[in-house]
Amino acid sequence: MENTPLAPPHALAPAAARGRVLVVDDDPTVAEVVVGYLHRAGYAVERAGDGPAALERFAAARPDLVVLDLMLPAMDGFEVCRRMRAHGPVPVIMLTARGDEEDRILGLETGADDYVTKPFSPRELVLRVESVLRRAGAGAPAAEGARPLSGAGLRLDPVARSASRDGVGLALTLREFDLLAFLLRHPGRAFGREELMREVWGWDFGDLSTVTVHIRRLRGKVEQDPARPRLIRTVWGVGYRLDLPGDGAATEVAEDAGATEATEVAEDAAVTEATEVADATEAAAVTAATAVAEATGRTEGAGRA
Repeated sequence: MENTPLAPPHALAPAAARGRVLVVDDDPTVAEVVVGYLHRAGYAVERAGDGPAALERFAAARPDLVVLDLMLPAMDGFEVCRRMRAHGPVPVIMLTARGDEEDRILGLETGADDYVTKPFSPRELVLRVESVLRRAGAGAPAAEGARPLSGAGLRLDPVARSASRDGVGLALTLREFDLLAFLLRHPGRAFGREELMREVWGWDFGDLSTVTVHIRRLRGKVEQDPARPRLIRTVWGVGYRLDLPGDGAATEVAEDAGATEATEVAEDAAVTEATEVADATEAAAVTAATAVAEATGRTEGAGRA
């Protein structure tokens, strides 16, 4: 499919827009609905219909966030995300087909900050955009969250958004950084996935496998042996806990010796199964919501969301 042209002038938000968003999707219907909702929410929006066009738009004017479909002609969303990230950090929300669990997980592991499954509610997508941009932090962190964090050789500077372990820099995504910072602020305390999703992602809903994937990626970057984690520990039946040397974690050293890997496999399977069940029960409702949203955007004008 040929490239979708830039959004027409009337689709751009005024100069005082909340942010600039690049929407990349080769389906003109989906792109039209997404652009319409984001515009009415106060964002300046540009469109691209394939990977090369998206990279050209990105190079010409760096957006504040990219909404990126995985299934694109010429170049898939994974490669587009990698090439964009090679030029510096930018928040990315990936759009994936419902049920493509492996694609959703790979999207997060590629470095996407969030994902939304198709079919989706445009209003939910707008909420996700707001959440990711809020976490990206246009302003300085609040005073209580601005102080450097350290422990077990880790050091995070929330103001500079930099992280290191034993003096070596860590390449953390936006969510990985926020997740590690949150755990470092609460060492020794166990948090459930729902709590982490609420506190780190700012969501009261969502796929819990998002948390699982980010924990796994974070372990791969901060643990000496990710297969036998000593810092970010699994608390069976609860969630995860950050243990720092001297905080009493010695009493549990034996639990990871043979159980951690089996625990992680079991919990991932459980989360995946729960996700698939939730997808199945909600698919009809979300499909209907998307259809209504499309009709609304075409017949009721730009004045209603």
